[in-house]
Amino acid sequence: MGRPQDLVQEYTIGIAFSGGGLRASAFAAGVLEGLAAEKTSQGDLLDSLAFMSSVSGGSLTAAYYVLNGREGLSSIKERVLTRDFESHMNLSLASPANWVRMLRGGLNERSNFAQVMDDEVFQHATFADLYAKRRPDLWINATDLYHRSSFPFLPGIFGALCSDLRQFPVADAVAASMAVPLVFRPTVLRTFPTDCPIPEPAYLRPTLENAAAPRLLRSVAEAMRSYRDPDGPGYVMLVDGGVTDNFGLSSLLISRAIASNAHSPMTARDAVRVRKLLFLVVDAGRGPSGSWNRRLDGPDGIDSAMAATDAAIDAAARLAADSFQAAMQRWRDALVRHRCTLSASDIDALGGVPAGWRCDDVEILVELLGFQNAEPATAARARAIETRLTLPRQEIDVAVDAGRQAVRRSAVIRAFARHDTRHFPIDDK
Repeated sequence: MGRPQDLVQEYTIGIAFSGGGLRASAFAAGVLEGLAAEKTSQGDLLDSLAFMSSVSGGSLTAAYYVLNGREGLSSIKERVLTRDFESHMNLSLASPANWVRMLRGGLNERSNFAQVMDDEVFQHATFADLYAKRRPDLWINATDLYHRSSFPFLPGIFGALCSDLRQFPVADAVAASMAVPLVFRPTVLRTFPTDCPIPEPAYLRPTLENAAAPRLLRSVAEAMRSYRDPDGPGYVMLVDGGVTDNFGLSSLLISRAIASNAHSPMTARDAVRVRKLLFLVVDAGRGPSGSWNRRLDGPDGIDSAMAATDAAIDAAARLAADSFQAAMQRWRDALVRHRCTLSASDIDALGGVPAGWRCDDVEILVELLGFQNAEPATAARARAIETRLTLPRQEIDVAVDAGRQAVRRSAVIRAFARHDTRHFPIDDK
């Protein structure tokens, strides 16, 4: 069983969840709860959720929700968000053994985090289990550390490794997506380039031969070509997806850049059905913090290193968000051109359309949801929450509440809910 297909309705929601430790996980859970609370003429907005992309802390909530469905929203706080993950981890810099671990690649390895999630959160679920749930489709994003490029956990990417994603543990993908460098050793994947029966992706050669190809796409193509090199390293080292894109948008941009048709990653049937597509970019970032900018001597070495890292991550995320807005408008225009060339028989073959359907009636909206969308007092408390893998119960409650408020206070989401109608049944099987 591969990735779910044909999930789009007339009114459809996609979400990109950012990183930010358990603060991001809790904020993401609040956004999902907020969508469930927004009623439509035939249910609520959670019914319209067809797709999620995630990095780092957002991946923890996204994967748990897909595997457990609506029932998971009632259990996620107790089973996931308030869990003391750090009790299993090496964190003290006063320990000489930890300095040795850091010099060897990271303070913690699979047994400290991924194994805990596999045993206690995801119950050894694989991507085959994830895809069997049908809705929503989920793209978990990590970073290929050597090639400095986004690494989405998708069947096509694993095909380049000559490996089968369906057998891969969800917990290991989430752990890779959350593997902050030095805090964790990279997640290591093996490549199998010799006698691989899976053909190389069609876009690879033209991308590498095109000097004008987008640099984002080219970086991924170069990485995928190296995975197939029999004389290559044989391994892929993965770290936190936020290193390359803390909004999880790069994989979506790449999917459009490599598309051989107007509708991918939608199916042809999706392209005919869709009327309004709302992308929620959920940002659990804190913004600048600390008081060293009030001192003449400025930051110390640790503060400087952390601020420089945050600056690089935030700059990449802003660029991805800006590019995403423009890419969605181009996608909308391509969808309209495609739909308006279809014949009546083409449309019937794709399942037909309701009365009054117009080929140019397509809209793609992008709404950024962050702490600034919550009530001011809640937003201030949420921004003060540290990026950790263990948080006090009251801080988890604040971040969840901020997510609910951000949805409730969004005029774009409220307008979407008022007009959300459904002429096609939701196919969850």
